[in-house]
Amino acid sequence: MKITIVGAGAIGGTIGAFTTQAGYDVTLVDIVPEHVRLMQTRGLRITGIRGDRVYPVNAKLASQLTGPLEVVFLCVKAHFTEQAMEQIAPLLAPAGYVVSIQNGLNEEIIARLVGRDRTVGCFVHFGADYLEPGLIQLGQEQTIHLGELDGRLTPRLEELRQVLGNVMPVELTANIWGYLWGKLVYAAMAFAVSTVDAPVPEVLADPRGRRVALAASAEAARVGHAQGYTLEHIGGFDPNAFLPQPGWTAAGNAEFDKLAAEMAASIKQHMGIWRDLAVKKRKTEIDAQVGPIVERGREYGIATPVNAAVLQVTHEIEGGQRAMTWDNLDALLVSVPSEV
Repeated sequence: MKITIVGAGAIGGTIGAFTTQAGYDVTLVDIVPEHVRLMQTRGLRITGIRGDRVYPVNAKLASQLTGPLEVVFLCVKAHFTEQAMEQIAPLLAPAGYVVSIQNGLNEEIIARLVGRDRTVGCFVHFGADYLEPGLIQLGQEQTIHLGELDGRLTPRLEELRQVLGNVMPVELTANIWGYLWGKLVYAAMAFAVSTVDAPVPEVLADPRGRRVALAASAEAARVGHAQGYTLEHIGGFDPNAFLPQPGWTAAGNAEFDKLAAEMAASIKQHMGIWRDLAVKKRKTEIDAQVGPIVERGREYGIATPVNAAVLQVTHEIEGGQRAMTWDNLDALLVSVPSEV
């Protein structure tokens, strides 16, 4: 298996380092010249919970990518998916396929461009940050889940499990969409708390932050459930706790209490979203994660005012019209239903 990893940031770089170390034929592809240069000349340095080590890797610039490509691990930010696939699709070998190791519902975009039979779904949730060119910090380990879009368990999934098992524990699933929508329930909370320049446990400890997060996740859970998906656990996070049922606010609060405690004890105190906004000053993946919650909610007749407000506030932060202050929680709180 010849593997091409397009997007050598936090997730792609981590996967590339550990699969290369395991002996696979892996090429890391990125658009940042200095990142590629350091990987070529020094190797990729990964610090964090597995120590501090430099991994020799093969790397090239995206402009140097040639085919035929056998197996592509697509690890670019969600909003770059279509642009990356426009380059990848013509280079894909006849039997080649693309694994979407990303946040959001990018499998839909990939399948539209190369076909569902050449698209493999993946849910990834381990915590890593791209700190600077040539340097990634691994902050948290989580199981990777792989699935075909139609729910079949196929030989290529077994082969991919062997490969990615060198990175994290891997499980195969017949319900990849349940994982992807479960992750959107988590993402609704993650984007809401990342509108403030503070660690996640501190934002969730604030009554305003807690109410906004509860309402945002509840909207996402209802939209996912309305589409007929059985929402899967996201690590230790249960998205079903936010579905409308007696006592759901207590159940949701328990999930956030557990998450806050885990993050308080971790070296990773912020979401990657916060790093995009506060450190890198760049566009987030909100249109690919919160956007579908609002769009599908409209389609299924489910109100999503909190996620719509988070979408607007985050766009204003991205555009420089709004700072990442605690006042943002007051702005979002206006959209929270009184029962939350």
